[in-house]
Amino acid sequence: MKRNPRRTRRSEHSLRLWTLAEARAAAPYIASVVRSIREHALAARSHRHRLAALAERPGRPNRSSLIASEETTRQLHRSEEQLQEAVDELEALDIYCLDASGGQAIVPFVQDDQLAWYIFDLFDSSHFRSWRYQSDPEETRRKLTSLQMS
Repeated sequence: MKRNPRRTRRSEHSLRLWTLAEARAAAPYIASVVRSIREHALAARSHRHRLAALAERPGRPNRSSLIASEETTRQLHRSEEQLQEAVDELEALDIYCLDASGGQAIVPFVQDDQLAWYIFDLFDSSHFRSWRYQSDPEETRRKLTSLQMS
C-alpha cells in the first residue's frame, strides 16, 4: 500500500520573530490580552478556592451550599474558557504567557543567531526592559542594551 506524500506532510509553523520596535508598537494590544489572561486566571483561582471551602464544610451540604457550589463551578468553567481564549489569542501571535498572575509574557526574537525572548511585563511602565536566551533558566533576566533598543 502506497502512502500519499501530501497527506503525510505536516504543515510547519515557523515561529514569528519580532523586533523590539514591533514588540513595543504592539505593547498596548499585548497589554490588553495579558491583562485579560491575568484577570481570568485570578478569577479561576478564586473560584477554585471557593469550591474547596464549600467542599470542606463539615456535615452534609444543604440546599444553599449545593446551589453555591454549582454556581461557583459554572463560574470556574467560564473563567477557564475565557482564560484559554485569551491565551490562544496571544499564542496566535507567537507570544506566550510566562506568568499569568504576574502579567508576564515572552516575545520571540533572534540574538546572536539564537532564539531569545523579550520579557513583557504588564506592570512595568515601558513593558520591555529585559530578555533571555531560550537556553537560559526561566528566571534569567538580561537588561536590554542600547544596541537592541535601536
